[in-house]
Amino acid sequence: MGFILWFDDIGKDDIEKVGGKCANLGEIADIHVPTLPGFAITAGAYDHFIKGAGLGDQIKKSLEGLDVKNLRDLRRRGAEIRKRVASARIPDDLSKEIIGSYRKLGKKLGRPNPFVAVRSSATAEDLPGASFAGQQDTYLNVSGEKDLLSRVRDCFASLFTDRAISYRVDKGFDHLKVKLSIGVQKMVRSDVGSSGVMFTMDPDSGFDGVVVINGTYGLGEYLVQGKVTPDTFIVFKKTMKIIEKSIGSKRVKLIRGGRGNREARVSEEDRSKFCITDEQVKKLAEYAMMIEDHYKRPMDIEWAIDGETGELYIVQARPETVHSAGKKNIIRDYVLEEKGKVIATGGAVGRKIGVGKVNVIRSSKDIYRFKVGEVLVTEMTDPDWEPIMKIASAIVTDSGGQTSHAAIVSRELGVPCIIGTDNATELLKTGMEVTVDCSTGEGRVFRGFLKFRIIEKDVSRIPRTRTKIMLNIGEPSRAFSLAKLPVDGVGLAREEFIISSHVGKHPLYLLEKGMGDVYVQALATGIGKIAAAFYPRPVIVRLSDFKTDEYANLKGGEHYEPKEDNPMLGWRGASRYYDKIFSLAFELECKALRMVREDLKLDNVIIMVPFCRTVEEAKRVKSELSRFGLDRKSGCEMYMMAELPSNIILADEFAKLFDGFSIGSNDLTQLTLGLDRNSDKLSYLFDERNEAVKRLIEMLIKKAHKNKPRRSVGICGEAPSNYPDFTEFLVRTGIDSISVEPDVALKTILLVDRVEKKIRAKD
Repeated sequence: MGFILWFDDIGKDDIEKVGGKCANLGEIADIHVPTLPGFAITAGAYDHFIKGAGLGDQIKKSLEGLDVKNLRDLRRRGAEIRKRVASARIPDDLSKEIIGSYRKLGKKLGRPNPFVAVRSSATAEDLPGASFAGQQDTYLNVSGEKDLLSRVRDCFASLFTDRAISYRVDKGFDHLKVKLSIGVQKMVRSDVGSSGVMFTMDPDSGFDGVVVINGTYGLGEYLVQGKVTPDTFIVFKKTMKIIEKSIGSKRVKLIRGGRGNREARVSEEDRSKFCITDEQVKKLAEYAMMIEDHYKRPMDIEWAIDGETGELYIVQARPETVHSAGKKNIIRDYVLEEKGKVIATGGAVGRKIGVGKVNVIRSSKDIYRFKVGEVLVTEMTDPDWEPIMKIASAIVTDSGGQTSHAAIVSRELGVPCIIGTDNATELLKTGMEVTVDCSTGEGRVFRGFLKFRIIEKDVSRIPRTRTKIMLNIGEPSRAFSLAKLPVDGVGLAREEFIISSHVGKHPLYLLEKGMGDVYVQALATGIGKIAAAFYPRPVIVRLSDFKTDEYANLKGGEHYEPKEDNPMLGWRGASRYYDKIFSLAFELECKALRMVREDLKLDNVIIMVPFCRTVEEAKRVKSELSRFGLDRKSGCEMYMMAELPSNIILADEFAKLFDGFSIGSNDLTQLTLGLDRNSDKLSYLFDERNEAVKRLIEMLIKKAHKNKPRRSVGICGEAPSNYPDFTEFLVRTGIDSISVEPDVALKTILLVDRVEKKIRAKD
């Protein structure tokens, strides 16, 4: 075998010759995605170099008796080996082939001494069970024969970085049997363009219905290192629509300098803009899906856009190793059981909880100070930090995005991690006891050790029931994780949580400030994320149902809301939508829903009208919905909440206007028994299982089912989650669906299955 193989001549079956990275570069060149020309210096060339320099025995001796937990000793031995390798002479026949191939590449590109990327590619890298991501070094913007040969030696030496030695020990790889190939590839001018990473699944939840893209200005090293917080885009595969995008800070970028690379500031104007266009996002997603389809597995892909030509290139692809290697049918839920003071927030990586004492470390030179079980707090991590990342109970960083080094390695290690906090190294002090919570999709650091529990569920053994079991969801960030549950859809998607958490301002205040589009986009993104997660299963979205006091608590809200003695029975739900003033805000809500259904093509969204007191009011609301483009003519199904006795007494009339009913057991109980459900004094009387409430529910189900056409009835209150006997009553009465909180979904399915079996046995 020669020392050089061109990318055109290699593929995924050549890992032993050219390592995982180069093999995949050769493979994707054949599937009609744009790649950059180059060649691989083979693993055989590495062997020839090691043998020619007489390094084999020296390396073996240096590693004998090594304990990788002894970080000082690991650092000393690794440095000793790297120094020997980097200073060794490359055999003449090998250097001649490398230089000859470099000149040939220059002729192909039409320029002598072209700028190239020199990428290390180990034979144990980018494998389905071990990514080895970032274990060896890569050098960008290398130019000239002398510089190239120097970087080749540096790459060979990087096979023995501290992190690579430690990682091989953890994964059970023999140090001397792992070889290093090197990819020499045309350097794209992403330093004046943009670059990034994308996954063909959500890297945190494992949800495989999306492509998640991170991008930043300049070379991609800063994104991977976590030095910048990137822009993020989520594309739903089935419709190829962007369902979510968020701007990262992108304060700095790495660009080509006079010699090597240098850091540059990003202007305020560019920081406030996305680094790539929507069209480029969709093209990237298209290439990602082509690569995934070719490999038949989820992929982790790097991309770059040439700022001079505007051309887009795929520069690397490897199998995703975290969720692909996990147990498909096992779901683990981490549930925080105590409340505490939040002292730092950021992006959540994974869905776990960790507790420990804080250890703030700002430089990898000081990692020897870290102890097992501590919480690592730092500005950002790179591969040099990995020996302590694997012994941390949790990790918190100031900067970085979902595809930064800290995020990628934390997922692989199964360590909860919060990235992009901005100031955790200032807020958290060494020795402080904290709980790091990523369980809800939002990263939160609490003061003190809080109790939590882990619930493990095997969804492969869950039966299918006649009664549909659905979920109540408020937080869109949990949707991808919850979509794995074997449920029939979402029976209640609450707009209120999106408004309060992701907008925080009164819609009329936003309109006054000329910012109505902010409200529309936030609602569309939140609803769209839930709808995409469960597609094509139905997602019933309840229109906004804030009370006046709740609206008043939003920024600017006090100027638009009346003061009511009992907001629970006041201006809420349907009565707002046709109000002369509030209908302006309702129009924004309708625009968001139309965007989800029409622009994002998520036609599984069903609209539900809450707290509708009379048939006349229902007609006025439907007229408003129709005016804003949401009606049966547009193919939009509409349900109504059945939460007032009037809804049930006149169910036959309401059934002419709506396609289904969903019982709100809290309000129905309140209005049936004539008590304020928020009253502590009367709480002992509040019980959804009261016979009067149950008779009303039974009446509704009978009326809805007798209607022509038959109308479905579900329930989305808290009662089924709290009372198994109430759930049994609902099933025996013939309810069509039961929507519960996610933590009791599987328990409810098993209960419903037992009840249905009893009913069938009696029949």
